[in-house]
Amino acid sequence: MVFLQPFLELHTMKLTRHFRNFEKWALVTGAASGMGRIYVSRLAGMGYNVVAVDINAAGLDETAAIVKGQIASAEGISDSQKESFRILQLVQDLSLSTAADSIFARTEEEGCEIEVLVNNAGVMYCQAIHATNERMLSLIMMVHMYTPLMLCRKYVIGMKERGCGYILNISSLAAWMIWPGIGMYGSTKRFVKDYSRELRIECRKTGVSVTNAYFGAVDTPLVPLKDSLRKLARGLAVMIRPEKAVDKALKATFRRRRGVMPGVLNHIFRPLCIIMPDCLLGWIYRKAKPYLMKV
Repeated sequence: MVFLQPFLELHTMKLTRHFRNFEKWALVTGAASGMGRIYVSRLAGMGYNVVAVDINAAGLDETAAIVKGQIASAEGISDSQKESFRILQLVQDLSLSTAADSIFARTEEEGCEIEVLVNNAGVMYCQAIHATNERMLSLIMMVHMYTPLMLCRKYVIGMKERGCGYILNISSLAAWMIWPGIGMYGSTKRFVKDYSRELRIECRKTGVSVTNAYFGAVDTPLVPLKDSLRKLARGLAVMIRPEKAVDKALKATFRRRRGVMPGVLNHIFRPLCIIMPDCLLGWIYRKAKPYLMKV
């Protein structure tokens, strides 16, 4: 299972008015490709040094090369600022119970005071829970639940002490509904939704905010669709562009909002799924069963 496949193209870096002058650090998991790479690009464009974490070393090298190139060619940044930009690449398997400890120890060693934490890494599969092997069940629980929670726990202490911090956790539209074939995925995302809200409450009036992003279908290779279905989903605006998803999530994060759910159809779809009876969901599952993945 690959976390995310590389994009062929990445949008031009966006520079913001409130440039951080590469004095602060952001940490992004799942940074070797896909949306993680876009988060790294956007945060660098805001003037953050970035800790990029992923299991894919080659992908991290590619992310670093792309973002460094964007910084070098960006207008409105002085040469001295460009030279001060740093990107720290950490090759780490997030399914290990020691992952958060290893990441935290390395950032402490490097003197990286993390102001922004983006728990982006994820895995996706479509399969009945009873038919999913133990390795995959363990993987999705560790990557979606345990390691992000431990990273929040470790970094929020320093954020509180400094009186400033932003945590972005990636939940999902699936957290609000029971949907055939993605039961385990949705269950882990419900955990993210709930602990993020609790952490946000605990951080009130400390200068630290916790934001949840509830994405529906995002146009990345993580969502396994045939080209014809992908084209249809794009045309119906059911599937949104990854750049749009990232920009919406970061905008909500820096406005310290509790959550964001891009896409009008997602807001319509969510309540319908909540009230959908089990018999209808069972019928959908039977129809979808031939198309589910074997993992």
